[in-house]
Amino acid sequence: MSPGRLQEILAATGLPATHDPVSAVAALSALFTDRTRMAELLDTAPVEALSVLDRLVWGPPYGEVTPNPTPPVKWLRDRGLLLPVSTRTVVLPREAALHLRAGRAHRVPEPVPPVVAAAAERDPQAVDRAAAGQAFMALSTVEELLKLWDGGGPTILRAGGLSVRELKRAATALDVTEPVAAFWIELAYGAGLLASDGETDERYAPTPASDEWLDLSAEDRWTHLATAWLATTRTPGLVGGQDAKGRALSALGPELDRSAAPDVRRRVLALFAELPPGAAPEAETLLRRLRWERPLRGSAPTAEGSDLRSRLALWTLNEAELLGITGRGALAAHTRALLDEGEDTAAALLSPLLPEPLDHVLLQADLTAVAPGPLERPLADMLSVLADVESKGGATVYRFTPGSVRRALDAGQAASDLHAFLAAHSRTPVPQPLSYLIDDVARRHGHLRIGAASAYVRCDDEAVLNEILADRRSTGLRLRRLAPTVLAAQADPGSLLEALRDMGYAPAAESAEGDVLITRAGARRTPPRTPPVPSPRAPRPRTTPSWARRSGPSARATRPPRWPARNRRRAPRDPPPPAPLPRTTPAETLATVQAAAMTGSTVWIGYVNADGAASQRVIAPVRVEGGFVTAYDHTADEVRTYPLHRITGVAELAEEGEG
Repeated sequence: MSPGRLQEILAATGLPATHDPVSAVAALSALFTDRTRMAELLDTAPVEALSVLDRLVWGPPYGEVTPNPTPPVKWLRDRGLLLPVSTRTVVLPREAALHLRAGRAHRVPEPVPPVVAAAAERDPQAVDRAAAGQAFMALSTVEELLKLWDGGGPTILRAGGLSVRELKRAATALDVTEPVAAFWIELAYGAGLLASDGETDERYAPTPASDEWLDLSAEDRWTHLATAWLATTRTPGLVGGQDAKGRALSALGPELDRSAAPDVRRRVLALFAELPPGAAPEAETLLRRLRWERPLRGSAPTAEGSDLRSRLALWTLNEAELLGITGRGALAAHTRALLDEGEDTAAALLSPLLPEPLDHVLLQADLTAVAPGPLERPLADMLSVLADVESKGGATVYRFTPGSVRRALDAGQAASDLHAFLAAHSRTPVPQPLSYLIDDVARRHGHLRIGAASAYVRCDDEAVLNEILADRRSTGLRLRRLAPTVLAAQADPGSLLEALRDMGYAPAAESAEGDVLITRAGARRTPPRTPPVPSPRAPRPRTTPSWARRSGPSARATRPPRWPARNRRRAPRDPPPPAPLPRTTPAETLATVQAAAMTGSTVWIGYVNADGAASQRVIAPVRVEGGFVTAYDHTADEVRTYPLHRITGVAELAEEGEG
C-alpha cells in the first residue's frame, strides 16, 4: 500500500496525518485496538457495511470485489476496515476482527467436549450376529472378486487406475452398486490381495498372497481384511469425484490416498467403543465431536460434513457396516477385541458366530443343486466349475448346463469323475437328467481338436517323413505328425527350411495358398528413405589456436602462460542446441525404465506435461507401478512421479568420455 493511500485512510477515519508510513500504520492499529474509538467508528457505518463485516468476521476473512465496488464496500475500504490483497481480493484486518469478535477466539465457546449420543440401544448379541453375518458376506465378496480376476483382470489406464467400464462390469458381477464395488476392490488392493502384474500390457490380478489368504480360516481371513482396512490410506469414497484440476478419480488410481484416513477410522471406532455395548451413535453428534477435537480454521461447522475429515467419518460408518466391523450401527464384540487385544482374540470371538462350511449339496431334478450354507473350499471350487451360480443368499442355487459341464471337461475332468463327484457330495440321489447331460456332453467333447503350429511339412512319401522324425537333429524343431503325409512344427518356416536343408533334404517353401514360393537374388529393397540429418549433439571439430600455427621463436613468446590448475578459470561456452526428444514405443519405454529401476542406472527421457510443454530430463528410476514411474530427477534435484503415457521416449545415457 502506498504512503499516499495510508494518509487517505487516516483522513477518512479522522486521524491526524503522519510524516511516514510506519507511524501511519501504528495510528491505525491503535484505533482498531481501542474499543471506544472503534465502536464510535462502527456507529457511523452503513447497515450494509456491517453485514459485510459479519460475513467475514468468523472467517474466512477474504472476499472478492469488483473494480467498481458497492458503496458499503467502498466505505469499509476507505477507512482501512478492508485492505487490498490483490486487484480483486480484500481482507479484514486482524485487529478489526478481534474487536468485532469481542475478544473471543470461537463463535460459540465449547470448553466441554460434545457428548456422542446414542441413537438406539440394541441387544449386544443381535449386534454380534449381524456383524458376523456381514463379515461372512464380506469374505464371500472378496473371494468372488479374486475368482473374477483370476484369469487376468482388467487393464490399467494410462493415467493409472481402473476404467469406469471395468468398474461397472465388476459391480454387475458382484451384484452390488459401483461405490460398493469400488470399496471391495480397494480393500483387496490395500490388503495385498490384488496388484498390477507389471507386464507390458499391465493388468490387475490376484497376488501370491491371495492364495495364502484363501487357505486361512474364515475368522483369520476377516481379521486380515479388518486390520488392512484400519491401516490403509486408500479412500474409496473419493471414486467418481474430481481432483483439484477437474479430472475424474478412478478406483485404484494414484490420487485416492489420504493420510488422515487411518486416524479418522480409529478415532471413530474409539468413540463407538466409549458407548455401552449395543449402542448405536448418532452420526450428527459423532461429527460434532470430531470437529470439536480437530476444529477447522476459518470455517463454520456444517451438518452435512463438507470438510474432508467429516466425509472420512461418514465413509467410515458405511464401510464398517459393510465389513462387519459394526452390526446394526453398533460396535461388535469382536471389533472391540481387535482394537484392544489383537487379532487372535478377535478371531476367537468371531469364530463361533460364523456358519460352519458344509460338505454336501442337494441335487434336484431340474438340473440344479442347492447349497444350504457355505461350502468347503474344494467342494465350492469344483462346483463353481461344473455349474453356474443362479442365485445367492442364505442358500446358493447352482444350475448345470451343457456349457458348464463342457467347462469341467475342459478342466481335465472325465465323465466318470463327474459322476463320482456328484454321488459323493449329494445328500439326494443323482437325478437321471443330470447323468444324461454329463454323458451326452462327454460323448461329443474333444471330437474336434484345435492347436497352434508355426509351420508344417508335407510330403507324399511317408517314408521320408518317418526318416525326418527318427533323425535326432530334428528334435529342436518339435515336429509332430498330424496326418500320414503332414508334420507340424513349432519352429518358424524360415528356421524349419534351413534346418531341413542342413539335414540333407531339399525342401521348397510354400505360400498360404499352397503355391511354391520363388525367390530372386537381390530382390530385397527398403522402403524410400532420406539421408540422415546431421545430429546437433555431434562433437565440434577442434581448431588450432592462432599461437600454435605460428612458426619460429615468436611462437613460444606469444603462447599464453600456464597458470596452476586451481587459478585457471574456464571460459564459459555457448550451450549446445537442444537435442531432439528420444522417441520409443510404449513397450520399449516400459521395458527400459523397469530395467533401469532394477539395475539402479540413470536414463534420459523426453517428457510432455499436462500443458503440452516438452522437456528433457535425466532420471534414476526407483519404482515402476500402476502406469507411473517414481524416480530421482537429477534435473530438478528431487524425487518425482511421472505418468508413463507422458514419456515420449527413453534413452540410456552415454558413458563419460564417450563420443
